[in-house]
Amino acid sequence: MAEENKESLSYFLKRHKNFWALLILGNIENLVLASQGATAGVNPFILGALTLIMVVIWLLIGTFGTKVAIKYENVIEFIGGLAIFILGIQSMLGAVGV
Repeated sequence: MAEENKESLSYFLKRHKNFWALLILGNIENLVLASQGATAGVNPFILGALTLIMVVIWLLIGTFGTKVAIKYENVIEFIGGLAIFILGIQSMLGAVGV
């Protein structure tokens, strides 16, 4: 089998497969936090601008930090999952007024 092109999408996806769950759940949590801001009456333009800024920051961190972070993937996955879980619980409790 020929060596896979390191610039291909499939190579990228295989190499970073350990972060898929965190990426998907993190994006869902970003939507939850944005909806919390919207229901709290935050100015939608400010909320949108801050969201875009954070997306760009996370893109830069992800792009340049992945080589370093891959060594600590298990710890990152656990901490990220725990943070998403805690923020989700906080959001649900806030939605029912607890």
